[in-house]
Amino acid sequence: MNEATPQQPKKILVVSAHPESRSLNASLAAFAVDELRAAGHEVRVSDLYAMKWKATVDADDFPGHTADRRLHVMAASERDTLADRLSPDIAAEQEKVRWADAVILQFPLWWFSPPAILKGWIDRVFTSGFGYGPKVPPPYSEGTLAGRRALVSVTLGARESSFSDRGIHGQLTDVLYPVQHGLFWFTGMAPLEPFAVYGANELPEDQFAAAKREYARRLDGLFTDDPVPFRSLVGGDYDHGMRLLPDVEAPGTTGLALHVRHRG
Repeated sequence: MNEATPQQPKKILVVSAHPESRSLNASLAAFAVDELRAAGHEVRVSDLYAMKWKATVDADDFPGHTADRRLHVMAASERDTLADRLSPDIAAEQEKVRWADAVILQFPLWWFSPPAILKGWIDRVFTSGFGYGPKVPPPYSEGTLAGRRALVSVTLGARESSFSDRGIHGQLTDVLYPVQHGLFWFTGMAPLEPFAVYGANELPEDQFAAAKREYARRLDGLFTDDPVPFRSLVGGDYDHGMRLLPDVEAPGTTGLALHVRHRG
């Protein structure tokens, strides 16, 4: 980390999702932990495969649910979240998120999304009453988890050009929109631009070294870099139907970029 720009110690949760402890993803997760701790930050790690994390939401997540009733997941999760009686593994992860000043998700992109185990962590941990719902502040704003930074560190087997503006896979910002906007910003966390390592299946040592240098720079800016300027739901840009008002975007803006404020 850059010793010329010291930061106040912060608390960071690193969530790692790869089944191989010798993988590039595991190496990047370990690198992040070492860099952050060397800078004086406190770090906790949730290695989902090592934890054998249960990826599926079911009635066992909600001890207050009884078998004679239909399981309504949102209602059950809100009820047991507010009553502090979620299953212990969920409660432990929620405590980590509450504790953290920043959350880093480390994962490979599989079929254009995070691995199922990480999606299951999201599904189970961000319950109604914790990450969303009528009992917490509005979504897409400085909401329930406001004040936290969020960073995606993702590896991709494809070349960078294939995830570009005219790339066949689509722009990476669009592919990661469900995480960046639909998880982080929906719950009030401020997402940074993602850190991506391309060509990850056969990454030469010199490129890995370059990736670590760039990742170190990004970690150094975890609390100082500008986040993605997503529009706030309560900032006057949307109507009561949650539809963007006409002509608030920069000319020529289309698609998901409509929901990012123009950076002039």
